[in-house]
Amino acid sequence: METSNPELQQKLQELEHDLEEGDITEKGYQKRRTLLLSQYLGSAAVAAELKGLRIHSPDNTAHPSNDGSRSASLAALNANSSENYGPRPEVPLQSTARIGSSPRLDTMASDYSSFGNNRGQGGGFSYAGPPQALRLGVHNPGQRPHLSSHDSLFLPGTPASGGNSMEPSMTMASSISGANYAFNPAHQVGYTEQQADTYESQAGTMMDRNGTMLGESQQGYFSDFAGQQSYDHGPPNSYGGGPHRYSSSDAFSPTAAMAPPMLSTSDLPPPAALEYQMPLEPRDVPFAVNDPQDENTPMSKFDNIAAVLRHRARNNAKAPAYWVLDGRGKEVSSITWDKLTSRAEKVAQVIRDKSSLYRGDRVALIYRDTEIIDFAIALLGCFIAGVVAVPINDLEDYAKLNLILTSTQAHLALTTDNNLKAFQRDITTQKLNWPRGVEWWKTNEFGSFHPKKKDDVPPLTVPDLAYIEFSRAPTGDLRGVVMSHRTIMHQMACLSAIFSTVPSGSQADTFNAGLRDKNGKLMVRQKGGTEILLSYLDPRQGIGMILGVLLTVYGGHTTVWMEGKAVETPGLYAHLITKYRATLMLADYPGLKRAAYNYQQDPLTTRNYKKGMEPNFAHVKLCLIDTLTVDCEFHEVLADRWLRPMRNPRARELVAPMLCLPEHGGMVISMRDWLGGEERMGCPLKLDMGSDTASEDGKAEEKEKEKEKEKPPGAGFGSLIGGGTTTATQEQGRTELSEVLLDRESLKTNEVVVIAIGEEARKKASSEPGTVRVGAFGFPIPDATLAVVDPETGLLASPHSVGEIWVDSPSLSGGFWALPKHTEQIFHARPYKFEQGDPTPMMVEPEFLRTGLLGTVIEGKIFVLGLYEDRIRQKVEWVEHGHEVAEHRYFFVQHIIVSIMKNVTKIYDCSAFDVFVNDEHLPVVLLESKWASTAPVTSGGPPRQLDTALLDSLSERCMEVLLQEHHLRVYCVMITAPDTLPKVFKNGRREIGNMLCRREFDLGNLPCVHVKFGVERAVLNLPIGVDPIGGIWSPIASQTREDILSPGDKQYSGIDRREVVIDDRTSTPLNNFSSIVDLLQWRVARQAEELSYCTIDGRGKEGKGITWKKFDTKVAAVAMYLKNKVKIRAGDNVILMYTHSEDFVYAVHACFCLGATAVPMAPLDQNRLNEDAPAFLHMVADYKVKAVLVNQDVDHLIKQKTVSQHMKQSAQVLKVTMPSIYNTTKPPKQNNGCRDLGLTMQPSWVQPGYPVLVWTYWTPDQRRIAVQLGHDTIMGMCKVQKETCQMTSSRPVLGCVRSTMGLGFIHTCLMGIFVGAPTYLVSPVEFAQNPISLFLTLSRYKIKDTYATPQMLDHAMAIMPGKGFTLHELKNMMISAEGRPRVDVFQKVRLHFAQTGLDRTAINTIYSHVLNPMIASRSYMCIEPIELWLDKQALRRGMIYPVDPEADPKALLVQDSGMVPVSTQIAIVNPESRALCHDGEYGEIWVESEACVKAFYGSKDPFDSERFDGRTLDGDPMVQYVRTGDLGFLHNVSRPIGPNGAQVDMQVLFVLGSIGETFEINGLSHFPMDIEYSVEHCHRNIVPGGCAVFQAGGLIVVLVEVGRKAYLASIVPVIVNSILNEHQIVVDIVAFVNKGDFPRSRLGEKQRGKILASWVTRKMRTMAQFGIRDADSGLADLAEAMEPRSGIASLRNGSVMASSLRNVESAPQILEQRDFERQQVANQNSFVPLPTGISEMPAQNYNDSVVGSPDKENGASTKSDDTPTDTRKNHFELPSDDYDPEKNNFLDEFEVPGFPKTESPPPQVGPKPISSHRISLPAVEGREGDLWTLPSQQPHSGLRVQNGSSDEDDDWEKDAIMHMNLAGR
Repeated sequence: METSNPELQQKLQELEHDLEEGDITEKGYQKRRTLLLSQYLGSAAVAAELKGLRIHSPDNTAHPSNDGSRSASLAALNANSSENYGPRPEVPLQSTARIGSSPRLDTMASDYSSFGNNRGQGGGFSYAGPPQALRLGVHNPGQRPHLSSHDSLFLPGTPASGGNSMEPSMTMASSISGANYAFNPAHQVGYTEQQADTYESQAGTMMDRNGTMLGESQQGYFSDFAGQQSYDHGPPNSYGGGPHRYSSSDAFSPTAAMAPPMLSTSDLPPPAALEYQMPLEPRDVPFAVNDPQDENTPMSKFDNIAAVLRHRARNNAKAPAYWVLDGRGKEVSSITWDKLTSRAEKVAQVIRDKSSLYRGDRVALIYRDTEIIDFAIALLGCFIAGVVAVPINDLEDYAKLNLILTSTQAHLALTTDNNLKAFQRDITTQKLNWPRGVEWWKTNEFGSFHPKKKDDVPPLTVPDLAYIEFSRAPTGDLRGVVMSHRTIMHQMACLSAIFSTVPSGSQADTFNAGLRDKNGKLMVRQKGGTEILLSYLDPRQGIGMILGVLLTVYGGHTTVWMEGKAVETPGLYAHLITKYRATLMLADYPGLKRAAYNYQQDPLTTRNYKKGMEPNFAHVKLCLIDTLTVDCEFHEVLADRWLRPMRNPRARELVAPMLCLPEHGGMVISMRDWLGGEERMGCPLKLDMGSDTASEDGKAEEKEKEKEKEKPPGAGFGSLIGGGTTTATQEQGRTELSEVLLDRESLKTNEVVVIAIGEEARKKASSEPGTVRVGAFGFPIPDATLAVVDPETGLLASPHSVGEIWVDSPSLSGGFWALPKHTEQIFHARPYKFEQGDPTPMMVEPEFLRTGLLGTVIEGKIFVLGLYEDRIRQKVEWVEHGHEVAEHRYFFVQHIIVSIMKNVTKIYDCSAFDVFVNDEHLPVVLLESKWASTAPVTSGGPPRQLDTALLDSLSERCMEVLLQEHHLRVYCVMITAPDTLPKVFKNGRREIGNMLCRREFDLGNLPCVHVKFGVERAVLNLPIGVDPIGGIWSPIASQTREDILSPGDKQYSGIDRREVVIDDRTSTPLNNFSSIVDLLQWRVARQAEELSYCTIDGRGKEGKGITWKKFDTKVAAVAMYLKNKVKIRAGDNVILMYTHSEDFVYAVHACFCLGATAVPMAPLDQNRLNEDAPAFLHMVADYKVKAVLVNQDVDHLIKQKTVSQHMKQSAQVLKVTMPSIYNTTKPPKQNNGCRDLGLTMQPSWVQPGYPVLVWTYWTPDQRRIAVQLGHDTIMGMCKVQKETCQMTSSRPVLGCVRSTMGLGFIHTCLMGIFVGAPTYLVSPVEFAQNPISLFLTLSRYKIKDTYATPQMLDHAMAIMPGKGFTLHELKNMMISAEGRPRVDVFQKVRLHFAQTGLDRTAINTIYSHVLNPMIASRSYMCIEPIELWLDKQALRRGMIYPVDPEADPKALLVQDSGMVPVSTQIAIVNPESRALCHDGEYGEIWVESEACVKAFYGSKDPFDSERFDGRTLDGDPMVQYVRTGDLGFLHNVSRPIGPNGAQVDMQVLFVLGSIGETFEINGLSHFPMDIEYSVEHCHRNIVPGGCAVFQAGGLIVVLVEVGRKAYLASIVPVIVNSILNEHQIVVDIVAFVNKGDFPRSRLGEKQRGKILASWVTRKMRTMAQFGIRDADSGLADLAEAMEPRSGIASLRNGSVMASSLRNVESAPQILEQRDFERQQVANQNSFVPLPTGISEMPAQNYNDSVVGSPDKENGASTKSDDTPTDTRKNHFELPSDDYDPEKNNFLDEFEVPGFPKTESPPPQVGPKPISSHRISLPAVEGREGDLWTLPSQQPHSGLRVQNGSSDEDDDWEKDAIMHMNLAGR
């Protein structure tokens, strides 16, 4: 055939050449070749040859295999979307059949010998010619321009200019006189469009942009079938959804259509393992299918159903086609074939003449199930008209309706008057909009078609596609399956053949019923003729439509359809079967069960349903059951107790379950049939039941007795007799519904071990424990190739194993509508296999459809165990011969549900699924119980209170049952009220959809009232650190890191000493001045009349400027007032409480002049007096404050009644005497300056230890940290600031926020004086009200350097637009960060102020600390922030391992804090050993700088002084560092800088967070902020910033602030999973508080200390609290003998954490172990369990920074402060249960990517542990061996500073500590 076309020959040669040259891949070659062949060979010449099934001709014994794979359909699918194949040849219109019976071509993929039988036609759209003659019945409007083939389905292009419409501009309705059947919502009164749309109804008709209604359908059709859509997980109701069905846990996902990985030689399986169950070869239909109504009409002469319909109208005109019955069995309507055809022709005529649709356009069909006749008419009308029908069944689901209309671009909807009215009513009541651009026609008003002359019917021009069936995937995504006419005809032929060969059971003579004549026809005539199909399944979709509409027309049968509820009435079903003499019943299990059980309970109701009409089922040939899994037990009841008593002698043969694919178009792929030919399938048809050791415990099953002796096999299928020469009994056994008994344990490992088969299985079913009874469907339908494939790897399954069933058959659809990616993955899947000795996987022909069904093939028959979604997997581990073994176990949800429903009472319904968290599959069970309902008992009564104890015991029971019966370790059980879980439609009935449940579970939307976890048993792979007891800073852990990282460089920075600082005006060295006071006097002398200070108000107006001279006199005035009136002397402590003003600056300098210690403090906040008053009074008492200086505003505030009373009462309670308050706003005027008045500095005041200034920092918790500054420090800070920021006197300074401390103070009070520049003051209060004032000031005065905080910028960006001023003069906006910088700030600020010209390199983070206001700075680095993504797993071991964020989505993003400023040096030091850290790890940041403070104020604590005397072990011993208590690391980068972009190397600091906040679990360190971030982003109800994580009493507690109270239980798993997934921690408690109940500081920061204290003292008002770890469940005495697993316990948390192969990390030899082993047995029960409900939180020695630890035997310091120091070397912690003493040499597995592995001996491994044993440590202080927390485990609470004796005795704190210490007693 190829030779006949020279053009084709040439193109094929070019293609061959491309392949040889390597220009295209093998796959591309196959695709293109197929495409060429489909274009050239699709001629009419071969079209007539074979249209129906392949007929097996007795003379031709070679059976061509079903080899024309569907690749042509695939080629067509991709034709216009991906590759451009150049111009296409014109193809005659009718050539839809591209079939050749020519000899096979050389490759299987492009084999056309039977392509027509392939489901390629589902998408094999050969038509690609120009769309000239294609308008249906309308004059051709000229060539339509080809639109771009990449047009999306959803976005219609804009109308062409003027819309060259050739249509008469009137609506369709007006053109038909009288009948107003068309409804166009756009023309209805009150119809409002929400917005204009390109679909706006042009001239009322449904024309698109070219004046026709054709979308892009005729461009080779497929351009929009495979429309360029984004398939990735779109919004939940976007069309198609993501391919979530198959798990993505493996490296090669089947859905990504990637081959499994190549094997290395060592991995190659042994020869025995390479046994694959090869795909079953297809069977043939051994005779031609003829019209059941007329022997002489071969059905192969019809191309499509429309043609058959016309044939019916001519030949069976008056025969009934449909009877429709209501729920009471009354006839509602009926129709004959001629009437049906006539009305269908009318629908087609109207579509052709009035709709302006093209051939192949889509038309929606919207009918109710009871309107089956109208539906059939509309569907057949579409077929005749050559448009594609889109049935839409869910009328209530408006979103679904809209989605289907949009994605198929249907602009016409056919429906009935009733539906339209109901729809209009719904749309009005729900205030929805009509779907746009859709016209609605009422087909019930069309009437019939009356041709002018008899037989004058227009010819059929049918496109490839017939209809698109939309169904929901188990995940809830809508997908349309395309069905071509060819597919339908093929399917019909198969079904017709099956039904025509059903034996009737009545044998007339002795002639062998199996013999056939020369043409393959049976010689004994089966009584063919009309079948009467009685159905109650939905006739608009799936099998209900295939049999109820399509097969009815195909065979000329009669369908009697009744409403589903008719089955409920006892006796009615039986009566209708009898009355209509049904030969085929189409049913499902729920309906049949109802009928059969009704008969069991009361046979007489059925027998006497109608007088004189005894039920009689004698005429029934088959009872077809639509199902996915076979229910054998029920079959016995159905056959023997319902069908047989109703007088059907063939009762057992009647029962015929059908395996249909509801998600893939409803096609039947298997049912019992009598066609024979199974020998050809190429698989054993008799199971060898030898002495198989089937059961796990090794007892051999007794041998199966052979039922009959087999005769020697004959010549097989060569003869004409159906079954070769095998005996009749065997032949009958083949057609029987076989069933098997399988071993349940083996199923868990995907093995099929048959215990018994057939009759024996029936007998043994009840007596054999541990077995599962499974029934078969039958052989695959004729012409189907079937394979069993491992769904995860895509490899063919081995025989006797469970796999996914993949089918290929010409009766199957070609793909999904407009989802090319899904089509490729699901409909064109290719299995693989390994050949002996070859490491590359081989593809197996042909392409298959993945059914998503898991099952197996036994004796050639299909056994289905359930859907892929309905299988739960779980990993099990154990140790065998010294090696860890890990495998998956598989469980079917169906079996689990049965166990629960049987064994757990009070359960209404349940479901289960697994979630993939932390790289393992964890099983979740959902229960519905009426005990979970809060519905009031009486209507209007109060809601019912939940019985939590009962729900808890139900969950517990459920876990136990599944563990005992299935060895399934459940992760989580959730309970909801009945009928609340999401449901899916299965066979028209709603069932819980476990995939929908999983989706809602992941989103936290399930309406759960109770949740219980079983993490101890279920979660295996929790990581453990190198030293689970000592943590990451222990010598062993540090050494391990060093071994990996050495010989790397040590981490310390360089230092630029910058001894001399020059004043830019006078070139005077500023380092000559010993104090700012002297410098000020010099400025006054040098530039007396220049501006020194000026205040800017909120409107941007300048206040009166202060010259240097005036400034000096003002300071002098305040100083004299203080000296004379207030009697301030040197060394007195004075609190300065001012609003941000010049008065404040004067007071500061006045104190400096007098040698007094100034303590600036922010004004009291009258809204937070309960925090501020005690803070103020404590300062007064601790620092023996002499006086409080205020200005007018503060004076006024303090004198307010509320404030003054509050202060007075607080002072009385605290026994503090209030000092006098002095207002310094108007002191007695002075005309002289300070020097003239003798206010000069004394030498002792400038000594290093002399406190001149005290800065008090308040943590968010209102804890005070006070540092003292001498003049040397003040000058040092100014120097660092000036030199680092390159500040000069020519640019003014701005003071705004936080002017009482840190950089805010330096800029407000000091920098202007230090550099000799004017200072502008903007009040923070004015800024808060009107942020733009600050930016206008920056802009107007061209300020170069300024200070800001993230909070103030957030505030400004939230309120004001970033325009209206310019900031290009601002070169350095320093944004301070006390710890790790927020990564969002830079980008937000850059974008917000982009219009103002703010340079991106001017937005600079600086690292500010209590002990040094600028440790590192990004100022003038001239580059954007450096971002690193860190591997979290390395980070928690103390390692820095940058990764690519695309490769590791869980990586942590950090930004740098800049480089070291002038005269500053940073070292990164191990906080315990004090050795410098290597590159690649992090440590404590130590700083040496002139700008560091020298001491905490008023502290006598040796620990505090130690912080200022950090000396490294291996660095310069002379350098005295200050220890910041923050963790971080130095990182080297090089960036292009400057005009020519030269690479510059830089060393930047990254700050990770405070040591004090980290906590350790299992020897791994975690930053709470990262965990909190995960939690805050995991669910929409969680308030931003509304999570606090801490460790209290050894428990990890997560407190969450939520906006909504309902169903908190469903948020818990989302939180637990997100923490487990991202941080590999299982938390202990999750508690919820109401929105607004989180204590927050005035800046909105979480007050962690208060949260922790109020939690521990139980003052926190929690709405609900959930225990995640169960204290006792680790002790459950359920010895899992079947599935033992090893346990490396957590040594931190009293939790059981078993190791996983991937996560074994080394633990040191724990010295105390040997002693404990002796005690183990004795102490096994001395473990003190956690009190129930986790209300008690024993915190035996919860150390806090004030109270000493109660136990001193630990080697931990009494004052367990938060500064890691040497005194805490040898603490130890309580190892928990399950720690395997043998298994402690874990150093092997500790590996960091990119580093060499350390050499160490192999681990010693213990025996398989059966039950867990506990280790007890010696008791401490009389507690029986139960210590909850030890020092290194405490939440280190920020920097500890102890100022004075009673520094922090706030009530809550004492209270907290008292409770903490008592709780554990």
